[in-house]
Amino acid sequence: MNRGKEQFRTFRGYSLSEADGLTPGMEDYLEMLYRLSSGKTYVRLVDLAARLSVQPPSASRMMQRLSEQGLVQYERYGMIHLTEAGKKLGASLLERHHLLEQFLKLLGVKQNILKDTERIEHIISKELVHKIKWFVLYATQHPEWLDTFEKWVSTQQTASAGKAPGLE
Repeated sequence: MNRGKEQFRTFRGYSLSEADGLTPGMEDYLEMLYRLSSGKTYVRLVDLAARLSVQPPSASRMMQRLSEQGLVQYERYGMIHLTEAGKKLGASLLERHHLLEQFLKLLGVKQNILKDTERIEHIISKELVHKIKWFVLYATQHPEWLDTFEKWVSTQQTASAGKAPGLE
């Protein structure tokens, strides 16, 4: 049975078909570099490694990869400078991260927000990011709608012992 034009693939298959040259790890490093470089002209490798809880040699290898992509200028075990392309992509990655955090909070998620955000941000399509952004904008501009949603969820959770129908 063919549902539209989309072909089913495994998770890895979808990941490979949408690859833009950056792995989730590369995105994490770039996002953190962007965070750390705010108001600075460079980031020290040891500071980056410490913030990501990795060893400096691992961070150094990743900087070499990001340098090959044209996203950073890097002196081995020295200073890291984001290129204009790196700044633009870093800003976009950080915006996506904040958007997903806000979305989860709007849904009423209370636990594991950072962990869930980190997992979701690396697998989500650009189209879904845009739809979530519209949803977040709508929900924040129409708090009465959000209040109604929260009351409805609370009523449903009480009636079903906290579990959504059909999910275990």
